[in-house]
Amino acid sequence: MSKILFVVTGADHWTLKDGTKHPTGFWAEELATPYEAFTKAGHEVVVATPGGVMPVPDQASLTPVIHLPEIEPIRLEDVRPADYDAVFYPGGHGPMEDLAVNADSGKLIADTLASGSPLGVVCHGPAALLAAPKGTIAGYELTGFTNAEERIAGLADRAKWLLQDRLEEIGADFQEGEPWAPHVVVDRNLVTGQNPASSGPVAAELLAKLR
Repeated sequence: MSKILFVVTGADHWTLKDGTKHPTGFWAEELATPYEAFTKAGHEVVVATPGGVMPVPDQASLTPVIHLPEIEPIRLEDVRPADYDAVFYPGGHGPMEDLAVNADSGKLIADTLASGSPLGVVCHGPAALLAAPKGTIAGYELTGFTNAEERIAGLADRAKWLLQDRLEEIGADFQEGEPWAPHVVVDRNLVTGQNPASSGPVAAELLAKLR
C-alpha cells in the first residue's frame, strides 16, 4: 500500500482583476474521483491544505453523483515529502488564489519532481507549479485548464492572468487538447490533466506508476 498526499486549495474565492471575489474552492470531481480510485486500490490518502484549513468545494461543481469523502486536513507547512509515495493536486479556481504563490507548496513540487515520485496535477491545479523555484518546470511537457476553456467558462476577460499563459511564460511546453475532453500529458514523473474530465485518467496514470 502506498501513501498519497493530496494538496488542496484552502481558498474560497478567486480575486478577479476588478477586485471582485469570485466564489470558488476545489472542484469536487477532481478530488472525489481520484480519491476513490486510490482508496479502492488500497492506498492511503492524506489531505493537506495551507494552514490546515478545511477546504471548500466550488458550489458549481457539486452534483448528486459526486460523493465527497470525509477528510481531516493536515497543515501543508508540516508535510515531509519523504513520507509520501505520490503527490496529487486537484483543481478548481482556488489554486489560482493561494497555491500559485505558496512557497511551501512550491518546494514540495520541486522536491517531488527531483525525487522521482509521481506528481499528478489537474485542471487549475497546475497553478501550483508557478510557485516552484525558477526553472523547476522549464522544459516539461504538461497541460492544464486552457485559455479556450477559460473563455468558454466566461471568466477569461475578468481574470488577472490565465493559467496557460503563465505556464508557457515559465518555460513549460504546454500541450492543449480539445476543450472539455479528457487530455493527459505524462513527462517523466509529472502527470497533468487538462480539465475535470481528465481527473480519472490522471489517477489511472498515477496508479500505474505506483505499481
